[in-house]
Parts: sequence; structure tokens; C-alpha cells
Amino acid sequence: MKVFLFITLMLTAASTMLQAQTTGQNASLPQVEYVAAQGLPFSDVVQVGNMLYLSGQIGYDNKLDGLVAGGITAETQQAMENIKQLLIARGSSMDKIIRCTVMLADMSDFAKMNSIYVSFFDKHYPARSTFGVNGLALDAKVEIECSATL
Repeated sequence: MKVFLFITLMLTAASTMLQAQTTGQNASLPQVEYVAAQGLPFSDVVQVGNMLYLSGQIGYDNKLDGLVAGGITAETQQAMENIKQLLIARGSSMDKIIRCTVMLADMSDFAKMNSIYVSFFDKHYPARSTFGVNGLALDAKVEIECSATL
């Protein structure tokens, strides 16, 4: 009988914990906030607790309503500026980036992209992956996505 009672109590506790997690009643679960991109079917930033997950940024300039002119160098500069502005808007900064993924339409642009990319970091370089892709939105030459802390 004691074993049955113990198992029943354990199952009840597990069920209560699962229900609290799925209904958002567990204070230890981080809150999730989605910062929607205007008119686009994705979020610019998703904040989970003290982590920020940024969607990929291309060399898009809102003032121009299009990609910046000047090829890989100008597009990388603009993409990194876009990342910087998103981080600042959420209370973070470039020195809090922990991981980036860089996608290049042409891997022969790696050195040019990298020369701009590294100029945005003072104290450290985030972990990074870089790979070539077959086409980016708006025929961009580079797209960069990052994760950062607050």
C-alpha cells in the first residue's frame, strides 16, 4: 500500500508540474516575446528570458526601401548596422553577441565580408559559421543572423 501511495503522489506531482509548465504557471520558465517585422511573416527579434535571437539581416536600408548599392562591402556594413540597431532597441549591444551565422551568395566574397564584420567587434568575436547559399532574399549578397544576451 505504501508503494502505491508513493507512486500516486509522484504521478500527481509530475502531472501538476507538467500542467503548470504548459499553462504558463511555472515562474521558472522564461518569458517569450516576439518583436514582429513590419508587414513580414516573421519576427525581427525573439526574446527568451535574457536571450535575443535575431532573424537574418541583409543589407536592406529602410530609408532607401531596398538594398544598399555597393556590393558585398556595403551590404555587409548595412546588415551589421541593422543588427546593431535591433540590439540597441532591445537593450543589448554588439559586445553581447555570442553567435552569428553568415550566409554568402558567393563564397569568393568571404574576405571582403569578413573585413567589415570584424570591425563591429572590440573585445571578442562571437562563435560563427559561414557558408555559401544559392540565393538570398532580394538577391542580397550576404545575410547575417545572431544570438545575443541582454
